[in-house]
Amino acid sequence: MLVGDDMSAHSLFSSLPNLISLGRLILVPVIVALIAEPEWAAAFALFLVAGVSDAVDGWLAKRFDLRSELGSYLDPIADKALLVSIYVSLAVTGVLPAAIAILVVSRDLMIVGAVLFCWVVDKPMEIRPLVLSKLNTAAQIALATAVLWAKAFGMPLQPWLAVALYLVAALTLASMVAYLVQWLRHMEIW
Repeated sequence: MLVGDDMSAHSLFSSLPNLISLGRLILVPVIVALIAEPEWAAAFALFLVAGVSDAVDGWLAKRFDLRSELGSYLDPIADKALLVSIYVSLAVTGVLPAAIAILVVSRDLMIVGAVLFCWVVDKPMEIRPLVLSKLNTAAQIALATAVLWAKAFGMPLQPWLAVALYLVAALTLASMVAYLVQWLRHMEIW
Protein backbone atom coordinates (compact mmCIF):
# COMPACT_ATOMS: atom_id res chain seq x y z
CA MET A 1 0.00 0.00 0.00
CA LEU A 2 1.27 3.46 -0.91
CA VAL A 3 1.21 6.24 1.67
CA GLY A 4 1.74 10.02 1.51
CA ASP A 5 4.55 11.05 -0.84
CA ASP A 6 4.79 7.55 -2.31
CA MET A 7 1.11 7.75 -3.30
CA SER A 8 1.47 11.17 -4.94
CA ALA A 9 4.66 10.06 -6.76
CA HIS A 10 2.85 6.93 -8.02
CA SER A 11 -0.14 9.03 -9.06
CA LEU A 12 2.11 11.47 -10.92
CA PHE A 13 3.97 8.64 -12.67
CA SER A 14 0.74 6.90 -13.66
CA SER A 15 -0.51 10.21 -15.11
CA LEU A 16 2.74 10.93 -16.97
CA PRO A 17 1.60 9.73 -20.44
CA ASN A 18 -1.52 11.92 -20.16
CA LEU A 19 0.51 14.90 -18.96
CA ILE A 20 2.87 14.48 -21.90
CA SER A 21 -0.09 14.35 -24.31
CA LEU A 22 -1.51 17.46 -22.67
CA GLY A 23 1.87 19.17 -23.07
CA ARG A 24 1.83 18.28 -26.77
CA LEU A 25 -1.63 19.81 -27.06
CA ILE A 26 -0.38 22.98 -25.37
CA LEU A 27 2.51 23.16 -27.87
CA VAL A 28 0.09 23.38 -30.82
CA PRO A 29 -0.76 27.10 -30.56
CA VAL A 30 2.88 27.91 -29.81
CA ILE A 31 4.04 26.15 -32.99
CA VAL A 32 1.27 27.85 -35.00
CA ALA A 33 2.37 31.25 -33.66
CA LEU A 34 5.99 30.49 -34.55
CA ILE A 35 4.99 29.57 -38.11
CA ALA A 36 2.99 32.80 -38.37
CA GLU A 37 5.97 34.92 -37.24
CA PRO A 38 7.82 33.18 -39.15
CA GLU A 39 10.30 31.66 -36.73
CA TRP A 40 11.02 28.49 -38.69
CA ALA A 41 13.88 27.10 -36.59
CA ALA A 42 11.88 27.36 -33.36
CA ALA A 43 8.74 25.94 -35.04
CA PHE A 44 10.78 23.00 -36.38
CA ALA A 45 12.41 22.37 -32.99
CA LEU A 46 9.09 22.37 -31.12
CA PHE A 47 7.50 20.17 -33.79
CA LEU A 48 10.31 17.67 -33.19
CA VAL A 49 9.75 17.92 -29.42
CA ALA A 50 6.06 17.21 -30.00
CA GLY A 51 6.92 14.21 -32.17
CA VAL A 52 9.32 12.80 -29.61
CA SER A 53 6.75 13.37 -26.85
CA ASP A 54 4.24 11.30 -28.82
CA ALA A 55 6.67 8.39 -28.97
CA VAL A 56 7.58 8.77 -25.27
CA ASP A 57 4.01 8.86 -23.97
CA GLY A 58 3.10 5.82 -26.05
CA TRP A 59 6.15 3.91 -24.86
CA LEU A 60 5.48 4.79 -21.20
CA ALA A 61 1.83 3.79 -21.46
CA LYS A 62 2.67 0.42 -23.02
CA ARG A 63 5.86 -0.38 -21.11
CA PHE A 64 4.47 0.39 -17.65
CA ASP A 65 0.81 -0.40 -18.41
CA LEU A 66 -0.22 3.20 -17.82
CA ARG A 67 -2.99 3.20 -20.42
CA SER A 68 -6.09 5.09 -19.44
CA GLU A 69 -9.43 6.04 -20.94
CA LEU A 70 -8.41 9.71 -20.84
CA GLY A 71 -5.20 8.85 -22.67
CA SER A 72 -7.09 6.92 -25.34
CA TYR A 73 -8.83 10.21 -26.24
CA LEU A 74 -6.16 12.76 -25.34
CA ASP A 75 -3.30 11.23 -27.36
CA PRO A 76 -5.08 11.09 -30.75
CA ILE A 77 -6.67 14.51 -30.13
CA ALA A 78 -3.22 16.00 -29.50
CA ASP A 79 -1.82 14.25 -32.58
CA LYS A 80 -4.63 15.41 -34.85
CA ALA A 81 -4.63 18.95 -33.44
CA LEU A 82 -0.91 19.18 -34.15
CA LEU A 83 -1.02 17.85 -37.71
CA VAL A 84 -4.16 19.73 -38.74
CA SER A 85 -2.82 22.97 -37.26
CA ILE A 86 0.54 22.57 -39.01
CA TYR A 87 -1.12 21.99 -42.40
CA VAL A 88 -3.53 24.90 -41.96
CA SER A 89 -0.72 27.20 -40.78
CA LEU A 90 1.55 26.23 -43.67
CA ALA A 91 -1.31 26.82 -46.10
CA VAL A 92 -2.29 30.19 -44.58
CA THR A 93 1.34 31.35 -44.80
CA GLY A 94 1.46 30.26 -48.45
CA VAL A 95 4.09 27.56 -47.93
CA LEU A 96 1.71 24.74 -48.88
CA PRO A 97 -1.29 24.93 -51.21
CA ALA A 98 -4.63 25.41 -49.49
CA ALA A 99 -5.98 22.29 -51.22
CA ILE A 100 -3.72 19.96 -49.21
CA ALA A 101 -4.76 21.57 -45.91
CA ILE A 102 -8.42 21.34 -46.89
CA LEU A 103 -7.98 17.67 -47.78
CA VAL A 104 -6.19 16.82 -44.51
CA VAL A 105 -8.78 18.69 -42.42
CA SER A 106 -11.74 17.25 -44.37
CA ARG A 107 -10.57 13.68 -43.84
CA ASP A 108 -10.28 14.15 -40.09
CA LEU A 109 -13.62 15.98 -39.87
CA MET A 110 -15.29 13.20 -41.86
CA ILE A 111 -13.95 10.54 -39.49
CA VAL A 112 -14.91 12.48 -36.34
CA GLY A 113 -18.32 13.31 -37.83
CA ALA A 114 -19.00 9.67 -38.68
CA VAL A 115 -18.05 8.51 -35.19
CA LEU A 116 -20.22 11.20 -33.56
CA PHE A 117 -23.14 10.38 -35.86
CA CYS A 118 -22.88 6.70 -34.91
CA TRP A 119 -22.84 7.67 -31.24
CA VAL A 120 -25.89 9.95 -31.64
CA VAL A 121 -27.93 7.24 -33.39
CA ASP A 122 -26.85 4.73 -30.73
CA LYS A 123 -24.88 2.59 -33.13
CA PRO A 124 -21.32 3.11 -31.82
CA MET A 125 -18.47 2.32 -34.13
CA GLU A 126 -15.00 1.40 -33.03
CA ILE A 127 -12.42 3.01 -35.27
CA ARG A 128 -9.23 1.02 -35.61
CA PRO A 129 -6.44 2.58 -37.61
CA LEU A 130 -6.14 0.91 -40.99
CA VAL A 131 -2.71 0.16 -42.49
CA LEU A 132 -3.55 2.72 -45.16
CA SER A 133 -4.34 5.27 -42.46
CA LYS A 134 -1.00 4.64 -40.75
CA LEU A 135 0.79 5.15 -44.08
CA ASN A 136 -1.19 8.33 -44.60
CA THR A 137 -0.29 9.66 -41.15
CA ALA A 138 3.37 8.80 -41.68
CA ALA A 139 3.36 10.62 -45.03
CA GLN A 140 1.64 13.67 -43.52
CA ILE A 141 4.16 13.79 -40.67
CA ALA A 142 7.09 13.32 -43.07
CA LEU A 143 5.89 16.14 -45.32
CA ALA A 144 5.30 18.53 -42.40
CA THR A 145 8.71 17.67 -40.94
CA ALA A 146 10.48 18.09 -44.29
CA VAL A 147 8.81 21.45 -44.98
CA LEU A 148 9.58 22.80 -41.50
CA TRP A 149 13.16 21.50 -41.77
CA ALA A 150 13.64 23.10 -45.19
CA LYS A 151 12.23 26.43 -43.99
CA ALA A 152 14.31 26.31 -40.78
CA PHE A 153 17.56 25.71 -42.65
CA GLY A 154 16.85 27.76 -45.77
CA MET A 155 16.71 24.75 -48.06
CA PRO A 156 14.70 24.79 -51.30
CA LEU A 157 11.30 23.11 -51.33
CA GLN A 158 11.43 22.24 -55.00
CA PRO A 159 11.56 19.86 -56.78
CA TRP A 160 10.64 17.32 -54.06
CA LEU A 161 7.63 19.23 -52.67
CA ALA A 162 5.38 18.58 -55.68
CA VAL A 163 5.96 14.82 -55.51
CA ALA A 164 5.42 14.78 -51.73
CA LEU A 165 2.18 16.75 -52.06
CA TYR A 166 0.79 14.30 -54.63
CA LEU A 167 1.75 11.36 -52.42
CA VAL A 168 0.11 12.88 -49.32
CA ALA A 169 -2.98 13.86 -51.30
CA ALA A 170 -3.33 10.35 -52.78
CA LEU A 171 -2.87 8.63 -49.41
CA THR A 172 -5.25 11.05 -47.68
CA LEU A 173 -7.94 10.49 -50.32
CA ALA A 174 -7.45 6.72 -50.25
CA SER A 175 -7.67 6.70 -46.45
CA MET A 176 -10.79 8.86 -46.57
CA VAL A 177 -12.46 6.46 -49.00
CA ALA A 178 -11.45 3.42 -46.93
CA TYR A 179 -12.96 4.90 -43.76
CA LEU A 180 -16.08 5.97 -45.67
CA VAL A 181 -16.56 2.40 -46.96
CA GLN A 182 -16.04 1.05 -43.42
CA TRP A 183 -18.66 3.51 -42.09
CA LEU A 184 -21.16 2.73 -44.86
CA ARG A 185 -20.87 -0.99 -44.08
CA HIS A 186 -21.24 -0.34 -40.36
CA MET A 187 -24.38 1.70 -41.00
CA GLU A 188 -25.60 -1.12 -43.30
CA ILE A 189 -25.92 1.29 -46.21
CA TRP A 190 -23.53 -0.67 -48.39
